Parts: sequence; C-alpha cells; structure tokens
Amino acid sequence: MRYPAVCINVSTKTTLIMFEILMYLFESYFDAGSYPEPDKLSRKLSAAGFEGEEISEALTWLSALQQQNPENYPASLEHAGLRHFADLELQRISYEARQFLIFAEQQHMVSAVEREMILDRAVALHWENLGLDKLKLIMLMVLWNRHQDLDPLLIEELLTPLNSAQLH
Repeated sequence: MRYPAVCINVSTKTTLIMFEILMYLFESYFDAGSYPEPDKLSRKLSAAGFEGEEISEALTWLSALQQQNPENYPASLEHAGLRHFADLELQRISYEARQFLIFAEQQHMVSAVEREMILDRAVALHWENLGLDKLKLIMLMVLWNRHQDLDPLLIEELLTPLNSAQLH
C-alpha cells in the first residue's frame, strides 16, 4: 500500500487536540450530514476555542480524507484473502486497534476499501501505537465522510469509551 504525500507530522498534544476537533465535528454536524467548508469551519473551530495550528492540522487531515476515492483502490481488494500489515502500520497502529479493524471488516461493518482508507488516515497521523479509541474515531470519520447511512448501533460502538461500563 502506498501512502499519500499528505501526511502530517505533529506533536502528541496537537494530535490529541485534533481528535477533540474530530469529535467536535461529528457531534456538531452529524445531523447536518456534513461539516462546513474549510474557511467557515476554521472560524467555527476558532470560536469553539481551538487554536490556529491545531485547526490547520485538522483541516489538512480532513482535506486528505475528502480526497480519498474508492476508485483509486484495486477492485481485487474486495476479493482478497488475508490482510498483512506493513511494518509502518504495525508501528503506528496498536495490536488491539488492528484486531478491531479486522473484526469490523469480517462483520461487514467496513469494506476492504474502507479498511484501507481507515489505515491510510491512521498512518498519516505519525502516531506511535495508535489506540483503539482513536482508531474508532478515525473509522467513524471515514464512514461519515463517505456519506453512508450509519447504523445507530455502529455509531454507539465507535463512540463508546473503552473503559465505560457495559449495561448488558
């Protein structure tokens, strides 16, 4: 898998804040179906208390997400057998997060192409050992960006914090 040139190299603090921005976007704009254009979004994020560099990094990441095109992935991807992770993916994405992504694909929560899109956006963060909760948010943003009707149970699964008590 070739990763695009649009990778961001940011500090851990900025990346954590970027995840706050992504959560803010989802919570604020999910019902609208999409978030505003970059200029308007930048002003809204600034008004919400986020800072310029953090906003810029998040907008760069979102821009690369919007540029992802399923047609750029080989059709044979949907019929492939076992997915082996590249060394860079192993380094940047935790074992637990990778296992969840494989499970999500096996359960048809995401397609093989969507899996690759999620991996692309996760690797682009330059994060070491990205945790499951962060991968779930990336997964949510990728699926939302594709304008899919998201199953409420899937949304709940992707937004449920890892340490929350299950009431089953």
